[in-house]
Amino acid sequence: MSRFSAITDNPHENRFNNKVGVLVTNLGSPDAATTQALRVYLREFLSDPRIVEIPRIIWMMILHGIILRIRPSRSAKAYQSIWTAQGSPLIDITKKQCQKLKEYLIEHNHNDVEVVMAMRYGNPSIEAGLEELREIGITKIVVLPLYPQYSSATTGSTFDAVSRVLTKWRWVPQLHFINGYHGNEKYIQSLSNSVQEYLDNNPTPDKILFSYHGTPKKFLTNGDPYHCFCHLTTNAVGCQTRPR
Repeated sequence: MSRFSAITDNPHENRFNNKVGVLVTNLGSPDAATTQALRVYLREFLSDPRIVEIPRIIWMMILHGIILRIRPSRSAKAYQSIWTAQGSPLIDITKKQCQKLKEYLIEHNHNDVEVVMAMRYGNPSIEAGLEELREIGITKIVVLPLYPQYSSATTGSTFDAVSRVLTKWRWVPQLHFINGYHGNEKYIQSLSNSVQEYLDNNPTPDKILFSYHGTPKKFLTNGDPYHCFCHLTTNAVGCQTRPR
């Protein structure tokens, strides 16, 4: 049996087309707000060497001997407090973003684009998303991680997951991987509009607080640009917004 897979065993069967596939990815979520679902999700998440850069053997002992015995039940209670009738808020919001993107593309006469959602951890997986695009004959794929500021732990990990899937494909698609947009003009303008709307309708605040996910200082000192990109985004927004 070949180690490489294809969507057809007939090399003369033309199942491919000129459409472009957009794989919109996000971090992910457990399938349910339960201890068992959290254990499965956290095992995948915390086993990623991009997330925890501790020597593998030591970390696996800590993860399976301590963390996965204690943390799932605690995390399940936290998830239960935000779970909705639609399930995970992150999954639900990302689905809506994908739908909005599809509608925008159609409105601008890009009817030859398929938009598919995938999660780095949990479901729907990146492998499932890529397989969905392959099954409809798409050989040009844009991967769009929803992380404006690049980090090895997020965008880098997404690239790893995409690459692992494609190493098993016989026909590797044309790939465009978007590794960040921390300074993109439209992204900055969108953030600025949000801040400006607040400033126009409220008393001038003493400060405006920008909140980002934290990463270990070691990531920065080892060359991860995330910290610097967060500052660049903040400064760019600040230059475009002013109190009245």
